[in-house]
Amino acid sequence: MSIVTFWNNKKEQTGKTLSIAAISTHMAIEHNNKILVISTGHRDSTLDRCFWEERKLKKNLGLFGPNTNTAMEDGVVGLETLMKSNRVSPEQITNYTKIIFKDRLEILPSFKGEKLEYDELKTNYPDIITLANRYYDLVLVDLDDEIGDDLSEPILQSSNLIIASLNQRLTSINNFMKIREENELLKSIKTLLLIGRYDKFSKYTIKNITRYMGEKNKVSTIPYNTLFFEACEEAKLPDLLLRLRKVGEDDRNSFFLSEVKRASENILYRLQDLAMKM
Repeated sequence: MSIVTFWNNKKEQTGKTLSIAAISTHMAIEHNNKILVISTGHRDSTLDRCFWEERKLKKNLGLFGPNTNTAMEDGVVGLETLMKSNRVSPEQITNYTKIIFKDRLEILPSFKGEKLEYDELKTNYPDIITLANRYYDLVLVDLDDEIGDDLSEPILQSSNLIIASLNQRLTSINNFMKIREENELLKSIKTLLLIGRYDKFSKYTIKNITRYMGEKNKVSTIPYNTLFFEACEEAKLPDLLLRLRKVGEDDRNSFFLSEVKRASENILYRLQDLAMKM
């Protein structure tokens, strides 16, 4: 059971949330893991749109099975109530999530209420993540900068793996390298690098970025792909990844799928490697 936290440098647009959506969906399709994705942001529907349409938000149907959820639209609110009363157990978390693939992939969406409520509620995220880690094989955390450094730090410290999400611009890469010099966690083997919205025709290729940053391991990417971004706006991401499994190597979308697969396998391999070293 592992916590994998996706981090980026404040407001920098790196495609972090869509990268989580692609990786978690691929893992759910290809591996027998029970996965929970937790969005820690406020009123952020980016993850939601990948899997369900807004008008269907209150329905209790998952893609591959019914969700017995009777909680409020924001499942984290129901969890907070239970936690305050000391009545929550790890297996109860699933009652407050949105099921995408039954027994494979669930989502705990971002809080959609008022900012003052969010500021009070967000203090529960470290405990929710820790509790979820006792029930799910993988807990993937979309760490939002709005949660604040005082809460980000304990979440990062408790994570088994940190995915540092960058964009392909040189300034983004240089900024991260400066931050990493002052942060032991980001320098450690607990951190993997991921380039979102990757363009393979840029001069900053995977090979060049890896060499420039002095990385021992090849940097992972989630390439820019038109079908992918459209599917993430139309609640059709699971359908797309299932469909792309059938394409050949000469298909224009095969590079996207192969990189999503590589990123997913890099995460699972590093988790196994770290577990062996403990």
